[in-house]
Amino acid sequence: MAMVKIAIDAMGGDFGPVPIVKGCVKALKKERFIPILVGKKSEILPLLPKSYRAKISIIDTDDVIAMSDHATDAVKRKESTIYKAMELVRNGEADGVVSAGHSGATMTLATLRLGRLKGVIRPALVTLMPTKTGKNSVVLDVGANVDSKPEHLAQFAVMGGCYAEDLLHIKNPSIGLLANGEEESKGNEVTKATYKLLEGYRGFKGNVEGSDIFNGSCDVITCDGFVGNLVLKASEGVASTIGSLIKEYIRKSPVSITGALLMRKVFKLLKKQIDYAEVGGAPLIGIKGCAIVGHGKSNARAIENAIYQAINYVDTGVNEHIITRLEELKQKDS
Repeated sequence: MAMVKIAIDAMGGDFGPVPIVKGCVKALKKERFIPILVGKKSEILPLLPKSYRAKISIIDTDDVIAMSDHATDAVKRKESTIYKAMELVRNGEADGVVSAGHSGATMTLATLRLGRLKGVIRPALVTLMPTKTGKNSVVLDVGANVDSKPEHLAQFAVMGGCYAEDLLHIKNPSIGLLANGEEESKGNEVTKATYKLLEGYRGFKGNVEGSDIFNGSCDVITCDGFVGNLVLKASEGVASTIGSLIKEYIRKSPVSITGALLMRKVFKLLKKQIDYAEVGGAPLIGIKGCAIVGHGKSNARAIENAIYQAINYVDTGVNEHIITRLEELKQKDS
């Protein structure tokens, strides 16, 4: 089998090329793949240990899409790091792209330059949420689309199911539609119409509520990107708030220190599960090739994990699976 080639936007991200190059070198110590760093050669080269220079190719370019730029600017800026990284995948010179840069630019270019998989109307951003059972639940879309139609949500469900099977090795994943109640009558116009499209599809169990994301009762949860992004940000907020409250609790009440310390230990583990450094990034699912959207604040560990995610994504052949399953959904509803 040919080694997977990953194009990495070396300049995107809040901290410049340092954590990105470091993460790439760390990944090379553990995995066999071919990294292509796209960015300012004069800045990247000094960061590479001499023994790794032969293992990494660099595409020299100095235009970087800033976080303050509009996502649509990226389409015109053909010399930018993210544009060039995408072109490598488009031309078959790389299998996937990893970027911690402007997420809007990454998603726009992935959709326009790489194109959507056959049958996909809109790609979606996937995130994994920890559950009390210890396994993760797959939530999508968490931010690629803000106004989704029923057919988009139904497709997200199908793509999420393929992702759960191929990357998380969940046999026959259960799929739920995020709503404000479990009854079929609950939800808004969009979710009610989505329910009808998914009824009878493999693994579909109907409406689920926000709490089902974390209790392990459902493997895949489909929702609109606006809602999904709120869920994601609210969960991160809850995690860091509880962490601070426990700290405060220990400070005020030394008597109960052992209990509080135990709680804190458990909490640290939970935080690790939803920490973007441990996860690496969110795959944009439904596009040709593979694009992992990293957090702007990604450290070396996050980049390393994003690279593993990309390799894994390419190796599992999830894209072919999505095309077949969408055809199945289409036939069910026609």
